[in-house]
Amino acid sequence: MSRKSYVFTSESVSEGHPDKLCDRVSDAVLDAFLTVEANARVACETFATTGRVIVGGEVGLSDPAELALMMDRVDEIVRGCVRDIGYEQAEFHWNTLQVQNYLHKQSAHIAQGVDRDGAGDQGIMFGYACRETPELMPAPIQYSHAILRRLAEVRKSGAEPTLRPDAKSQLSLRYEDGVPVEVTSIVLSHQHSDEAQDSAAIRAIVEPYIREILPSGWITEKTEWWVNPTGTFVIGGPDGDAGLTGRKIIVDTYGGAAPHGGGAFSGKDPTKVDRSAAYAARYLAKNVVAAGLADRCTLQVSYAIGVAKPLSIYVDTHGTGRVDEAQIERAVATCMDLTPRGIRTHLGLNKPIYARTSAYGHFGRAPEADGGFSWEKTDLIEALKKAV
Repeated sequence: MSRKSYVFTSESVSEGHPDKLCDRVSDAVLDAFLTVEANARVACETFATTGRVIVGGEVGLSDPAELALMMDRVDEIVRGCVRDIGYEQAEFHWNTLQVQNYLHKQSAHIAQGVDRDGAGDQGIMFGYACRETPELMPAPIQYSHAILRRLAEVRKSGAEPTLRPDAKSQLSLRYEDGVPVEVTSIVLSHQHSDEAQDSAAIRAIVEPYIREILPSGWITEKTEWWVNPTGTFVIGGPDGDAGLTGRKIIVDTYGGAAPHGGGAFSGKDPTKVDRSAAYAARYLAKNVVAAGLADRCTLQVSYAIGVAKPLSIYVDTHGTGRVDEAQIERAVATCMDLTPRGIRTHLGLNKPIYARTSAYGHFGRAPEADGGFSWEKTDLIEALKKAV
């Protein structure tokens, strides 16, 4: 029997965190290629450290001349990302950092499987949804993201000029009967300017925004606050700690509340099922919960490289299902084509919609008019009900 009363913790990191900066660059490169050609192939990795950003991986366009032009744009793309995030430190400045580009043409051996509409790699992917928040996401990760997103807004607007780009948040929530009721601890480490030299000064800045984000009554007199617990946090970003694409996969998904297949998302075009099938799994799990078939749903799919159809579909409703899990497994397979091409078509993934996913979570976001976060739609409700 699953536990009903417990404390669970999730963390988020800001767009200025070194790893997230790398995710942003990798996804911005992907978007640039998809803007040129909807079927562009991209597997882009980024490494950042003091005064330097290194980009590498595989890319492919049908026109060799366009490919050469895009290679020349990488420097501009990197600097644009760093500038938008807000890094103008002496040792990591968008205008003075060194950019090294090691992108090269996609391997023909990988391309041959994908070109036959098969999966771009083998692997397992998970999707999850629950009723803890209106977005059908686990509450600890959803609110950890929301806190940092709000602080980024007031930093960039100039409302809080003391704040700098690098930050991490962490929430511990107490559950009663499976429902989050109280924040037991709040951890926030936020980079700041030289003017603010102690934790109390940073807490005074960030606390009103944290209280604004969290539901009424969740912060109590017993809530522990740990704001910049080590003291000064002036040196941040890649100057303070190196960054790498794909190192925040739990932050990107469900904060540890659900399984993870192990594959990162950023920098990968949608032929890579690490990304597209994980989006499809979230889409299906969310629609299962939104349809009232369960209060919690974990959904797994698996693939083999070069093979179009998923090898398996597994559903676990954690004892909250209103219909048999095997029925749901059959239903999702009839309501959505889960081949890589089918996923890309159904969710409209061959678009430049990925840079915006690189921070504050790939899930629990509102669907956007241009197709961004299409996997957050709940437009399969009636089809699933009919199928079961």
